[in-house]
Amino acid sequence: MDEGITRRDVAANGITLHIAEMGQGPLVLLVHGWPELRYSWRHQVPALAAAGYHVVAPDMRGYGGSSAPRDIDAYAITDLVGDLVALVAALGETRAAVVGHDWGAMVAWSAALMRPDLFQAVAALSVPFRARHPAAPPLALLRADGRDNFYWFYFNREGVPEAEFERDIPAAMRRVLVYGSGDAPAGRALGLMVAPGGGFLDGCDDPAVLPAWLTPADIEAYAAGFRRSGFRGGFNWYRNLDRNWALTAPFQGAKILPPALFIAGTHDGVINSKMGRKHLEQMDAQVPQLRAKLLIDGAGHWIQQERPAEVNAALQRFLAADYRP
Repeated sequence: MDEGITRRDVAANGITLHIAEMGQGPLVLLVHGWPELRYSWRHQVPALAAAGYHVVAPDMRGYGGSSAPRDIDAYAITDLVGDLVALVAALGETRAAVVGHDWGAMVAWSAALMRPDLFQAVAALSVPFRARHPAAPPLALLRADGRDNFYWFYFNREGVPEAEFERDIPAAMRRVLVYGSGDAPAGRALGLMVAPGGGFLDGCDDPAVLPAWLTPADIEAYAAGFRRSGFRGGFNWYRNLDRNWALTAPFQGAKILPPALFIAGTHDGVINSKMGRKHLEQMDAQVPQLRAKLLIDGAGHWIQQERPAEVNAALQRFLAADYRP
């Protein structure tokens, strides 16, 4: 799977980013989400490199082989976008297309919002663009809506979700990947609510059989990365949600200006949630150059791993049309 892919460390924005790199041509950055690694783009790196792009997939701040500062404040959205800005410069480039999944989609949207001069095309997988609410930060809005058992609150309990996931890392990865996918057992998909006193993975038994798109070797690749970094860094991204709201006040009302593409699975709990449906509907107005909202039937949240051929084809079409040399 790694044939032809170069792995190296790059100094950027005061930290070290471990990257997978392949190909020559215009730069395309692949930004993973939670709880993933650069490995989640294993199908996209060679496909996009073969299509004529310089493809770089970093382990993001807090993950795998990259630096993982302990301080919660080191994971603000400005730090995450700053990492990408510095990475582009360290690679000797002056422009990039940015493709993000899950939390990486939020970083990709933010990069295109804050630096449209640098990030000249954006593709987001699974998480629609969410415009900054003018009145209140995200956790306050959830509380006001009576959703104080939403999983974001659980992830903000420092040390608690870390203990749940680090107790048995391979089992945690099997559970979150299978139950968050389109292959989750009927009626057993990973939920977005956490019962009082419960855990995020409650109700998700360790699956005895993996779906065809996920192998034991894949699970071990994730487990090895998280044995190295732990899960604290990834959870710290969630612990900055309200701080990010404050930091992004200068961008209130701003739209995503570069050409954009959105891809998700029809069985993804994110876009099927109340909040997700709302943001999906609002994107047309907030992302004026949105080329398409591609919904892949039957796919779940881990869409670039579950349906690599369809995702790769969509990305190649988008980049060929809207991100030329």
